[in-house]
Amino acid sequence: MSIPSNTGQSEKILRVIRTPFGDLMPKVDIKPILYLLILYGIVYFLPLNIFQIWSKGEDTPAEWIQFLGYAGAFLSCLIVLWRRRRNGINIQWFFWLILALFCFYVAGEEISWAERITGVGIDSLRQMNAQGETNLHNIPLFQNYLHFSFISSGLFFGWLGWKFWSRIEAFPSKKYCLYFLFVAIFYSYWDLSWITLGERIRNDQEAIEVLMAIGLFLHSFEHAFKPRNVNSL
Repeated sequence: MSIPSNTGQSEKILRVIRTPFGDLMPKVDIKPILYLLILYGIVYFLPLNIFQIWSKGEDTPAEWIQFLGYAGAFLSCLIVLWRRRRNGINIQWFFWLILALFCFYVAGEEISWAERITGVGIDSLRQMNAQGETNLHNIPLFQNYLHFSFISSGLFFGWLGWKFWSRIEAFPSKKYCLYFLFVAIFYSYWDLSWITLGERIRNDQEAIEVLMAIGLFLHSFEHAFKPRNVNSL
């Protein structure tokens, strides 16, 4: 049995960008580049601490967009699973389930499982948590590997997945690679500056992490609402 490839769409020219120096024909979504240019070329210099409001501290717009992105990706994955239910459990269905569980977990962790909204939490987790919250990623045992998890997931979603397992539809295609690779690059450079005892780069992690959430949402949403491939397993 064969598994349909998801590389066909990613190899297409998404759009032609005309410039005074010639035409650009990217095969990937370049919106992450535009986001970073606007973030550090315009928003960073705005008055009234707009940049800090966007990305610093708890319950920032960037943090809530991450939650919405992962939650939207989770719901989109559920739609994909529902549409495939009559095919039974197979390779594609299994990996969509894994992605759904991943997005559900990260969405919950982003808002500490709604603790700050409902006031309901788990005291045992709060006592172990570096920020006194009900989540796992800020427990020191897991927090030490948080940067590595972003580096590895960024590389997997942004390169390894579509490069070596392109037939698995749950893995984002090449088109969305920049949403994940910039996150991996940021945390790699962050940790490299620590290892080499150099000056740390800016702690703009929330502003950068939002790219991964949006990338997974766009990928999952596209598959949830595209015409079904009757040959998929």
